[in-house]
Amino acid sequence: MAGSPQHSAHHRVLYVIACGSPLARHVGRLVDSAQQDGWDVCVVTTPDGAKFVDQAALARQTGHPVRTHYKNPGDPDVLPPANAMIVCPATVNTVNKWAAGITDTLALGLLVEAQGKGIPIVAVPYTNAAMAAHPAFRAGVARLAEWGVTVLFGDHVIALHPPGTGEQHLHAFPWTMPLTALHTVSASAA
Repeated sequence: MAGSPQHSAHHRVLYVIACGSPLARHVGRLVDSAQQDGWDVCVVTTPDGAKFVDQAALARQTGHPVRTHYKNPGDPDVLPPANAMIVCPATVNTVNKWAAGITDTLALGLLVEAQGKGIPIVAVPYTNAAMAAHPAFRAGVARLAEWGVTVLFGDHVIALHPPGTGEQHLHAFPWTMPLTALHTVSASAA
């Protein structure tokens, strides 16, 4: 089975981190594209991201459980170590906390640690125009990019939408763009 744990020794491991946004309902599209590209994919969600995804379907698709919370002390790691990460969708909340170094969720802890390890990370914020206008979010996006995270944000990715209309724009999301960006980051790191 593609993406199953027994294949992880032969595949690069990609963590797809999904945050609390209606866009997360379709994260299986990114998983599928990454698997077709040879990645062993593991899905991690923020607690609010878990509300939007079908965890059982993603576990079947990836061959790995979907993780949301830190493991208990002494419990084994159930996911192989990541070679790269894509945060998609990245919410304003996650971007702001990540840029501040806050690790109060598993997703944030993995991202902060991955930066310290030099693991390639692509982040794709998805939010409305009003939330994107907040100075802390803009500063967080800039800070993450300055620190080496590939941040895909702006009208060249997907146009910002008015508050309350995000569901109407899900169909236009470019699911292959984060994976293409990861190729560029990985090639320049090699």
